[in-house]
Amino acid sequence: MQHVKAMLIKAVMTLAVLWIVLGAFYGMDFWPMILGTTIVLGILSYFAGDMGILPAAGNAMATISDLVLSFLVVWLIGLWLTDLTGGEVAVAAIISAIVIAVGEYLFHIYLLKSGPVAHHRTDSKV
Repeated sequence: MQHVKAMLIKAVMTLAVLWIVLGAFYGMDFWPMILGTTIVLGILSYFAGDMGILPAAGNAMATISDLVLSFLVVWLIGLWLTDLTGGEVAVAAIISAIVIAVGEYLFHIYLLKSGPVAHHRTDSKV
């Protein structure tokens, strides 16, 4: 149940960021771009970053990996699903990745203190 709660928190945060940045500022479609990217990014970053890198390397490294992963996923899916230029998609991806990374840093603190990661570790690297 803790994983479901954590994934829902992550999904809402990511969806809100992408909806604002990609939808409001760049006019990208909710489906498939915004919701599809939220799903792909959520699954990849939860299992790789939050459950893999975070417990092993700490919050800073997990946040950096989330920043890079967020940029790559948004950029690549944006190139595939939109008519924007590569540069426009790259700027949208950078803005999205930075805002998501800030949210991920805070999300990692939750995971380390009271989320699923806290129950698998004794030493929290915040």
